[in-house]
Amino acid sequence: MAVRRSILLAGAAVLTSPWAHASWPNDNRPVRILVPWPTGGATDQIGRMLAQPLAQALGVSVVVDNKGGAGGVIGTQQFVKEKADGHSLLLATSSTNAAAVHLYSKLGFDPVKDFTPVTTLCEIPNVMVVPTKSPWNSLRDLMEDARRNPGKFTYGSAGIGGSQHLAGAQFKTATGLDIRHVPYKGSGPAAQDLIAGHIDMMIDTGSLGSIKGGLLRPLAVASDKRLPALPDVPTFKEAGVNMQASAWYGLMLPAGAPAEVVNRLNTEALAILRQADIRQKLTGMGALLMGSTPDEFGRFIGSEIKRFETIVRDSGAPKE
Repeated sequence: MAVRRSILLAGAAVLTSPWAHASWPNDNRPVRILVPWPTGGATDQIGRMLAQPLAQALGVSVVVDNKGGAGGVIGTQQFVKEKADGHSLLLATSSTNAAAVHLYSKLGFDPVKDFTPVTTLCEIPNVMVVPTKSPWNSLRDLMEDARRNPGKFTYGSAGIGGSQHLAGAQFKTATGLDIRHVPYKGSGPAAQDLIAGHIDMMIDTGSLGSIKGGLLRPLAVASDKRLPALPDVPTFKEAGVNMQASAWYGLMLPAGAPAEVVNRLNTEALAILRQADIRQKLTGMGALLMGSTPDEFGRFIGSEIKRFETIVRDSGAPKE
């Protein structure tokens, strides 16, 4: 993951020249960022971080529209029917535009042909979290208890095919543990039930706020090295489990978007990523910054679709 990030960040300077011939947006219509997940999760948080600075850059209102369900698939299915005029953006994720094609026999969209890439934004490594009232203080505690009680414990996710679902499936495969998957319609509802103790664990991407607020306890991070935001939390590998898992996020337009709109949005999005407050907010939630040209994002998606084919197959996650 670190190599991929460095390549994308190196290429991010290609489209950073000032916008010289602003012809879009050309009316009073708002720009909509469709987030294919309910409110409260990492995708929603990122979309809302972008909305205000993008509105300032474009000179029009930018609204976030949440359309959750089926691991991001329902909202994405609606998005591909939108006009490619620059007034509808998708907050795309690795779940919707890389993993889903391997998890749904009738996906309802092509993850490459139905989209125009704008830029990558960031990636967030998954973190194993449990409620603070949980008896588990380490990943070893959790695994030992789960081995003594097969089928007793549950892990939540934002839905079938989401990063939490696949990370949980990877964890089960890597450890041989019998834990049950409980899918929700978004990270927010899953996290709420986790905090309340209705499920036992979650390998999540948007839990930093709840961790810092004392509501959740982190046991391990699914990255190749410890996160700056959680320096005292070991990696899964340090805890004895050989796995890595993360989710990436990016901006897309529908297929056929005009090049001038794509380039303008790319320029503005990369400028927003360079803003100190945005960088601080993203790193504060455990994100690792990315950024790319549209062409780089397109190639990245192709490579990610191939990579997730292996992840989905090895995880044992069933095809819907």
